[in-house]
Amino acid sequence: MTTTHLVTGAGSGIGALLAERLLERGDAVLLTARSNERAHELRADLPGAEVLVADLADPRAVEELADRLPEALHSVVHAAGVVDLGPVAELSAESWQEQLAVNLVAPAVLTRVALPALRAGRGTVVFLNSGAGLSAHPAWSAYAASKHGLKALADALRGEEEGAGVRVTTVYPGRTATPMQQKVHAQEGREYDASDWIEPATVVDAVLLVLDLPRDATISDLTIRPTPQP
Repeated sequence: MTTTHLVTGAGSGIGALLAERLLERGDAVLLTARSNERAHELRADLPGAEVLVADLADPRAVEELADRLPEALHSVVHAAGVVDLGPVAELSAESWQEQLAVNLVAPAVLTRVALPALRAGRGTVVFLNSGAGLSAHPAWSAYAASKHGLKALADALRGEEEGAGVRVTTVYPGRTATPMQQKVHAQEGREYDASDWIEPATVVDAVLLVLDLPRDATISDLTIRPTPQP
C-alpha cells in the first residue's frame, strides 16, 4: 500500500531532502508552496510530488487546504520555518508576528484541517522543532517563543489524539547545515562552515525512523545534537 505524506518547507534544507527521500522510495508526497511561481519550481525540483499553494503566514490560506487533502494521510511533517534574530528591545512587531505565524500558527491550523485524514490513515504528525524550543538565548526571543509554543502544541495534540491512533513526535535538531543556518550565522555576524554542523541527511534519517516505527510504539521527543569534530 502506498503511503501518503504532507511536507511543508520542502523548498530547501531538511524538508527538501525528506521529500526527495520519500519520493525515491515510492511514497506519495504532497508539498506546500507560498505562491504559484514557487509551486512551479517545486514541481520541477521534485517531480512526482503534488504541490498545494498556500502562504503559511496566512492562516486563512492554510485553512483552505482542507478541501484539497486526500482521504487518508500517513504523516504530516512540519519542516517549514523562519528565523529573525534580535534583542527584545529591537525586534519589531512584524518580526514577532511572522515568526509566530509561520512557526506556530500555521502548524496548528494545518494539523487541524489534516486531522480527519490523519485519523483515517492512523498517521504521524512530526514537528521539526529546534534546540531553541527547549531553551532560549539572547537575541532568540521571538524564534524561541514560537518553538516553545510548538512544543506545547505537540504535547497537547499527543494526548488528545492518541485514542484516534494518531502519533505525534517532536524532533529537536541542533544547528544543522541548511540555508537557514547560513542566514543565522549572517545575523550573528559569524563565519559559516557547514562542516561544523549536523548534516540535513542525518535529521532526515531520524524523521524516517519516526515515520517507519512499528505501530506498537511512539517516539514522543527526539533531540539531535551536533558532535564536535576534532
